[in-house]
Amino acid sequence: MKIAEKPTVAVVIPFYNGSRWIERALRSVHEQTIAADELVIVNDGSDESERAILDELALRYGFRLLDKANGGQGSARNCGVECTTSEYICFLDQDDYFLPEHIEDLLGALPKKDLRFGFLYADLMIADITGNIIYSHIVRDRGTHPKTSVVDMVRTDMFVLPSASVISRRAFAAVGGFDPQFTGYEDDDLFMRIFRAGYTNYYIEKPVTVWCVHGESTSSGIRMQRSRLRYFKKLCATFPDEPSVGLYYFRDFLVPRFGPHFIRHALEAAKNESEHREEIGEMLREYCNAVISNPSVDRLYKKRLVRITYLATRCSPAMLRVLSNWSHTRGFRSLRRHVGLPKRAGALE
Repeated sequence: MKIAEKPTVAVVIPFYNGSRWIERALRSVHEQTIAADELVIVNDGSDESERAILDELALRYGFRLLDKANGGQGSARNCGVECTTSEYICFLDQDDYFLPEHIEDLLGALPKKDLRFGFLYADLMIADITGNIIYSHIVRDRGTHPKTSVVDMVRTDMFVLPSASVISRRAFAAVGGFDPQFTGYEDDDLFMRIFRAGYTNYYIEKPVTVWCVHGESTSSGIRMQRSRLRYFKKLCATFPDEPSVGLYYFRDFLVPRFGPHFIRHALEAAKNESEHREEIGEMLREYCNAVISNPSVDRLYKKRLVRITYLATRCSPAMLRVLSNWSHTRGFRSLRRHVGLPKRAGALE
C-alpha cells in the first residue's frame, strides 16, 4: 500500500529592521514538531547593519535569504512565495513566533478531499513585546468562524492572521497574492479575495501562534492609517450599495467600521500636535466627503461629521483640550453617539 506523502509547506518571513525579534521567530520555526520544507526570509530594504545580522543567522538556521527594495510587508511576502515551490504556505511576522506544533496542527487539520481548498486558520495568543502572554485566545470570541459571508467580512475585521494560517499555493496564486498597496489590512484583503474567488476556508480553535503587540509593530503608526484609508476606498469601490436587495454597504457596514478610526486619529493628532496632523486631518476630510456624497447616509450624521471634521482640522490643540473638558455635555454626548467618538468624558484625549 502506498503511504501518503506529507504535504509540503514553506514558511515565509518578511524582515524590515527587525533584528530585535528575528531570532526568536527563527527559533520557533526551527523547533517545530514537523519541519518546514522551505524557509525564506525576505529582507525588505533594511538598514545595512540590520541586513548583516541575517547573514550570520542564515548559517545557524539554514534559511534562504532574499533582498528587495522596501515595498511593505505584502510585497515582501509575495516575493518570498515566488521563490518557493511547496504546496502550502505559512507566513510569520518577524516579531511574532510559532508555537511548537504550529505546522503539525495546521497540516493535520487540512481537509482530505477539497479541490477548492483556500486557507485554514487557527486561534492565536497575544503577548507583549517581550513575548509574555497577555491573552491565551483572541480569535474565537471575535466574529464568525469559519468565514461564510462576505457581508461579515466587510462589516468587521476578519481576525484571520497569516501568521496563524496555512494557505493553498494555488488559491494564493489565483488571486495574485497580497495587494502591495497596503501596509495594513492586506490580510483581510487577501483572505476576502480568496473567499470571493470560490475557495473554501476552515478554522481550528487551538492557538498555534503568539502575536506580539507593541508600538513598533506594523499595526501601529502612520503607515497603518494610510493603509486604512486605501482599504476603505477599495471596499467602497468593490461593494457599491445595492438598494434593490436592501444592501447598503457604505451606510450600514463601512461607516460604523471605519468612521470612528478616522475621527479618533484626527482628533488625537490635532490635540497632541502630531507631525502628521495635516495628513491625518486630510484622511478625515476624504472620509467626510465620501459620507456627504452618499445618499443613504442620515443627514444628521453628515451635519455632525462636518462639524467634528472642522474641529479636528481647524481648531488649535489648546481649544481641543478645552473642548475635552466639555465633552460630558449634552451636545457632545449627541456628537459622540452620531459620529463614533469614544464614550468617556475625556473623548478628545
